[in-house]
Order: sequence, then structure tokens, then C-alpha cells
Amino acid sequence: MQKTFKKTLLRTAVVAALCGAGVAQAATIVIQSRDPVGVGFNDPTPATPVGGNPGTTLGEQRMFVYRYVADVWEKALDSDVTITVSAGWEALTCTASSATLGSASAYNFWYGFPGGAPDTWYPQALANKLSGVNLSEGQPDPTGYNNVDIKTQFNINLGKSDCLAGSPFYLGVDGNFGTGVNFVETLLHELGHGLGFSVLSVQTSTGKRINRQGTAYTDDGLPSIWERFMFDNTQGKTWLNMTSPERQASAVNPLGLAWIGPNVVAGAGMLSATPVLSISASAPGASGLYAYGTASFGPAVSSGMNLGALASVPADSNGAGCLPFSPALTTAVTGKVAIIDRGVCGFAVKAKNAQNAGAIGVIIANNAAGAAPGLGGADPTVVIPTVSVSQADALKLRSAITAALPYGTRTKPGLANASLGVDQSRRAGADALGRPLLYTPNPLVGGSSVSHWDVSATPNLLMEPNISPDLGLVLVPPKDLTKPLLKDLGW
Repeated sequence: MQKTFKKTLLRTAVVAALCGAGVAQAATIVIQSRDPVGVGFNDPTPATPVGGNPGTTLGEQRMFVYRYVADVWEKALDSDVTITVSAGWEALTCTASSATLGSASAYNFWYGFPGGAPDTWYPQALANKLSGVNLSEGQPDPTGYNNVDIKTQFNINLGKSDCLAGSPFYLGVDGNFGTGVNFVETLLHELGHGLGFSVLSVQTSTGKRINRQGTAYTDDGLPSIWERFMFDNTQGKTWLNMTSPERQASAVNPLGLAWIGPNVVAGAGMLSATPVLSISASAPGASGLYAYGTASFGPAVSSGMNLGALASVPADSNGAGCLPFSPALTTAVTGKVAIIDRGVCGFAVKAKNAQNAGAIGVIIANNAAGAAPGLGGADPTVVIPTVSVSQADALKLRSAITAALPYGTRTKPGLANASLGVDQSRRAGADALGRPLLYTPNPLVGGSSVSHWDVSATPNLLMEPNISPDLGLVLVPPKDLTKPLLKDLGW
């Protein structure tokens, strides 16, 4: 018996963007615009062709990129059933310094169809592929979206003064997006979610699953196909075999949830050795190797680079580094690498303020449990290296700085110097067995946790939660792991 529920009940709110492509297969993707006259894909505002996009209106350029990305996905997939996408431009959440770029999700979910695992939810496009028929054909759909397979929406206001000011979607297809947001990367990422790169039917805040009728989350709801490949190294079991409270705990178990699907594990060797901060400190127990994340601005950092002595910027100082440094703080960071907490303002703003105060580098400390975050943003005037560390590692580094050691009849402040290296014993973004990790920060990030790769992965992957400027049009190893994960699901 076929069952379905509408995606309006369980919507994935993804705020990130990246990119990918794959080997030639056979799929057909049809794009259905739901924009009204004069809006979105129908916007008649004149536009100059840019970066390989020949459109002469804003609407034409938007649709050209959409078709370009759909063609990339068609070559990556194999399905005899047409994949239909409802596409629209809407006013999504925005501030002058941050914005929801867009979101996408499977419109329907199915279980109990031929070709699928018993009593297991699948996203519609994958369910159609496995069954060989369009399962929604002839089904009622009061929403008016014609039972499409994937529903997408993107921020129509991006780049305006009150919506990530100065960073509109770049509509070229050549990757030269500068300070804009690459729409190619954004759309490639979001369609990945719509095709099934998502936990689907689990409410991550409670660990409960959607019931058979698709109307409520319960402790005895049905699992999704995603759950059988999620293995928690702390609990020693997959989500398929957990209770609701166990799934709830696993969703906020930083660096503890691995993907064990055979296709992904086979390709995980593409992950690099873990980049690390090598710390030499006078405080006992502080010396060692600390994993770090990189920034999209400032000079490139690499193994062998010496950063220098560390200095701590207190969390309550100068708006957490978001304001010009006080004279006392300037004295403290001059000629040193400033450790600054994440939060309040953009990473590049903190780095620029530290640079203006005389710092020779910046380490951004995560303000929540989890891996060292990737540092997005842009400021061509930042010329000092900027990296990030986890909250736990930042506490150790700050303890090393503030430590006092016996020195004759006096004391001297603790010293800590940092340089960059790699730990060959670990893969960046994988567990001890080399299995790639899913994104499980604590506290939970609704609509993002569990449904992305962890930000510690190196190289950057398409389906991480944050946009990265170094991605290309490849979905398979040695560049990316998106296609292997979709194959684990059944694509």
C-alpha cells in the first residue's frame, strides 16, 4: 500500500550553499516556475549578460542558472521517472549582515512501494526511481503544486541594504562571484536536499518520527532510509535502532555521528589529513595538536606556517571583537595572534578590528560545542591569517595564556606559540575509523543539524552547512561525497 504525506508538515530550512556534479547517467528534470507575472523568473528588469549567462533580463538569467544546474544533476542521476521541481523566488529571512539564501525539500514522502525497504520513508524522487512509476500520479493535491517531487525557494531580496547588503546572487556560471553569492553553488546544494540528502521524517529536537499517516511525530513512527546509515560512536548503534530520546541526544553529539554507507566509506579516502594548530605552551597539558578551520578571506594558510604568540580577547571586550579595540586590548594583542569568540558580528569584521589593533593573526573560538567552524565572509583588506578552533580547544588555549608558572621569587605569564601542521593519523571530517561525520553541533541548529556533512571536512564538501568559495562542479571522489551518499540511499 502506498502512503504519502505533504512536505508542508516537515520542511527543511537550509541556509547554506555549495556545488557539485557527477558522471553521465540518465534522468530528466522539469522546472515549473510558480512566480507571478513580473516577479522572480518573470522579472523584466534589464540585465547585462554575465559569466556565460546570456540572459538579458533578471528573470531570464535566474532561469538560465536553474536550467544549467538541473542539467548538472540530470547527468549525475539515473531514473526513468521525470523529476519535477517547483521553483520560486520569495522574501526569506534577512538582516543587513545575514540572510537565508534559500531552501529546498522533497515535496512528498512515501513508504510501502515496490523496490523500497519495508516500512521506510523515502523522498518522492527516489521513491519514484525505485518503483519505476510516478507514485503521486492521480493523487489529490490541495496545495496546487501538482504533486511535484521537489519544492525550492530562494531569497528575492538578497543583496539589498536590509538583506546581506552588497552580496546579491551572482548569476554567472563561471565561478567569478567576487563578493556576491554564487547561485550555481547555492542551487546545486539545495537540490541535493530535495533529492534526499536529509534526515527526512525525524524531528531532530525530539528524536520522534513521523507516523504512518504523515500527520504527527510519535515515538513509534516509521524510520527514513537515511537513518540506517547514521551510526553514533558514543551509543554504538544506528538511528534505526535508537529510541526517540537516544536520537535526540545523538543529534547534538558533536563529532560523534558517522555515516556508514558503503559507497561513502569507500570514497572517504579523499578526505585530507587533519590540519592542526601545533601549540607549544609553558602551561602543563596545553602543548599539542588542535584541529582548525579556515577562512574564506585573508591570506591562505597552510602547513608549516608559523602564526606566533597567542593573546586572548575576553568575550565581553569591545563587543566580542566587533568594535575597534580599546587601548588596553590593543596593547595586549599587538604583535600576537588574537583569540576571539565567535558571535555578534561577522568573522571578517573581527579579523579586521584585530588587524587594526596590531594583531598578526586571529583564531576564532567556537561559541558552542562542536568542531572548529568554517569562516565565511569577505574583506579584501584583511591581510593577516585567520583560523578557527572548537570551543573546548579554545578553553585550553586560553588557560595556557593565563597560566602563571614559578619563576624564582616571581611569576611570569604562561606562553603559547602556534604554528600550522597536519595530523596524518586522522582524516579531516571523519571518525577514528575513517567514516565521514555528520553535522551535530550543540545546541541544535533546526533544519541543518544531521542533514549535512560536518564543517571539519577537508576538502570542503558540497553538502556542508556553510558556503565555501573553493568548490567546483564535481559530486564524486576525489572532489566530493554527495553522489556516493545518494547511492547509499538507493540512487
